[in-house]
Amino acid sequence: MVRSRSIPPASTIDRDWPHQIALPDDLCVAHNLTLIREFCASHGYDFWIRHVQAIWPTGKYEDWRLHCFRDPTAAEAFQAHFGGIVFDPVRDRENGRARGVWRRQEEYKRILDQGPLSVPEILRS
Repeated sequence: MVRSRSIPPASTIDRDWPHQIALPDDLCVAHNLTLIREFCASHGYDFWIRHVQAIWPTGKYEDWRLHCFRDPTAAEAFQAHFGGIVFDPVRDRENGRARGVWRRQEEYKRILDQGPLSVPEILRS
């Protein structure tokens, strides 16, 4: 597999952009992705987007997007505007691996609306 030279490896993102906010993948599509990108661009935030698979004790799993920032104040502002969960790449990934899953401990609850973001109607079934 050939990796793009313009995208840093997962371990580099976790090391250099350690302030990460997780949002459900369904919230980060279509117009919502435009809102997220415009918010970050208007504030001049340097960020990357990664993916993680969250798995609950019941076996339910869901894809989430990690919005990774160098600056903790940028991550805090992003979370204040869009919501989301603070994700620690060392603590929250299974065995601290760069591509490990996110073992969630609480009960699963689907998030359809959060801050200005809303899951598109076609994905709500």
